[in-house]
Amino acid sequence: MTDISISGGRCLVGADLVDTSLMISDGVIAAVDATRQNAAFDLDATGLTVLPGIVDIHGDAFERQMMPRAGVDFPIDVALIDSDRQAVSNGITTVFHATTWSWEPGLRSAANARQLLEAIESLRPRLAADTRFHLRHETYNLDDEDEICALLAARRIDLFAFNDHMDSTVASLDKPHKRQRMVDRTGLSGGDFDRLVGRIASRADAVPASVARLAEAARRAGIRMLSHDDDSPEMRRAFRGQGVGIAEFPVNEDTAREAAAGGDAIVFGAPNVVRGGSHTGWTKASDMIAKGLCSVLASDYYYPAPLLAAYRLVADGILPLSRAWSLISAGPAHAAGLSDRGSLEAGRRADIILVDDSAPMRPRVVAVIAAGRLVHLTDAHRLSAVAKRHALAAE
Repeated sequence: MTDISISGGRCLVGADLVDTSLMISDGVIAAVDATRQNAAFDLDATGLTVLPGIVDIHGDAFERQMMPRAGVDFPIDVALIDSDRQAVSNGITTVFHATTWSWEPGLRSAANARQLLEAIESLRPRLAADTRFHLRHETYNLDDEDEICALLAARRIDLFAFNDHMDSTVASLDKPHKRQRMVDRTGLSGGDFDRLVGRIASRADAVPASVARLAEAARRAGIRMLSHDDDSPEMRRAFRGQGVGIAEFPVNEDTAREAAAGGDAIVFGAPNVVRGGSHTGWTKASDMIAKGLCSVLASDYYYPAPLLAAYRLVADGILPLSRAWSLISAGPAHAAGLSDRGSLEAGRRADIILVDDSAPMRPRVVAVIAAGRLVHLTDAHRLSAVAKRHALAAE
């Protein structure tokens, strides 16, 4: 693996931005405040900010690459490769593809989830970001419980979330625009979709026992769990009691406070910060962050959002850069159990991005290093091969 040095930039080391250099070797940060004497390549970071790579534990923007229009499908490998390029160019070096495994056919079907898992596993060597599988299990999907338990036991799932969108689905049947969007996603006729929803909703009594069995399977396998859209402190406590330690998008402050009191990781959407509020009208993420009720920001449905959100928090005076950046790097790494990344320290995985933040609200990713490999570079003049120069000097 090619050694790389980074010099001339301001590096986020601990809580401080310091003028220093980094040496990367064998996929890890070999030294901070290092010389570049043994590197094959040098990146000139003059005028740039050097930051740990972004860890995105919930992103489903890849769905738009799979189905850019309703009923228009593209091959999953093409979608994943394009999504990888998008993620990396926005500074994301670890990506968890949040894949909905539902009771419905079409985009969020069991068949699609299986194909996506297999594609991620086969394509990993070709992808620039460390790409992982976050399974969003719709709790009314009782038919596939045994198969999902087997995947958990085999540790083929990296994060496991409990999703329950049944109430909102039923409520949307009387809202033509929302109903049509769901119908289009499934490929069913309107009547067939309504009948399917009615049949699945009738399973409500069996759902709690299924959730308990799946949570037990995930605990046995040591796979971290999330609960999605918790709407009350009681709901959060119930999930925590089953080992679900990540509260994903709690819908109100009381629930977020319960999560914080219980030591749970709390995830909000980075688009919420960028846009100044939730597109659903729920909790405003920047308010929760200001109150200390958020430990992770995720891309959710928009890969540029984490980078933009961190810098908006700084511009709005809510957090300094070190704490804002923790929400998209060290915080999600800790929540996901990835202790080898999220900070610029010797021995850590070399996931590093170089950012031009001269326009405070419009940071631009100039270069990305993932696991010690240069995988994205916009300003080619910043890269120089120094090995030859060192060889000549040694003669």
